[in-house]
Parts: sequence; structure tokens; C-alpha cells
Amino acid sequence: MTKISEMPVVGRDFISNLKLPSFEKMAWTKPSPANKRRVSIVSTAAISKRNDRPFSWLAKDHRVIHKTDRDLVMTHVAVEFDRSAWQQDLNVIFPLDRLTEMEADHEIGSLADEHYSFMGAADPVTMEKSAREVAARMKDEGVDTVFLIPI
Repeated sequence: MTKISEMPVVGRDFISNLKLPSFEKMAWTKPSPANKRRVSIVSTAAISKRNDRPFSWLAKDHRVIHKTDRDLVMTHVAVEFDRSAWQQDLNVIFPLDRLTEMEADHEIGSLADEHYSFMGAADPVTMEKSAREVAARMKDEGVDTVFLIPI
């Protein structure tokens, strides 16, 4: 990961000018025990199934990845992002195998069938529609714990 101060001017200016969203209501709930939780992943690595439409620059949408999908590609456009670690081990950015092991060992209750990826280079404010769709899908699937993996 590159420090903002070491990024090319275009990327540094883009990130430095993003406005952080504010939330009026924060809905926090008491978590269930880990071995009862249904877990899903949300990543900003812009990964998708090989035959999916690639992410575009500033994409506002998401991709759905099934828990058994492993033929994945990354279309993250940040030139300063080092892709070598994930090319050796997907679990660096999308820990499906580790969570499957945790499910088998009863460390978590269950692994959700669906997981989600967004384009991390985009402005989060523009992703609200897609984020609400993902939240509804997770709710329908009974997900109560989300691993947020920023890339």
C-alpha cells in the first residue's frame, strides 16, 4: 500500500479532495457470539468473476461473488496498488478460504453464499444505491457480520 504523500499527483489530489460522508444515525446492535454469526465479505478491490463485466473508473456498482468462486480477476485502476500478493493468494484481499475453514471449525456460524466487491477508487457517496442493494441482499440472506476489506 502506498502512502498518499508518495502517490502520483492525480491520485493524491483525487483522494485528498474526497469528502467523508457523515451519518446522523448510527445503528449499532449487540453482536451475537462468533460461532452463531453468518458472515459476508465486502471488498473495495474491484474483483469480479472472470466473465463478469470489468469495473470502470469511478464505478458506482458492485459485483456479486459466490462463496465457491475462485476464478477471479481484479480491475482496480490504482497504478500504485501492488497486485503481487493477491495474485499469489486471493485470501489477502478476499479471505473466502480462511472463512470456509473457520466455518468448518465452528469458529463462525456460517459463511454467506454471496460476497461483494466495489471499485475502491470511486467516491463512496456515489455508491449509495448499490450499497443499499447489497445491504438488502445480505439482510435477505441473514448476514449479521460483514468483513469490510478496504483496498
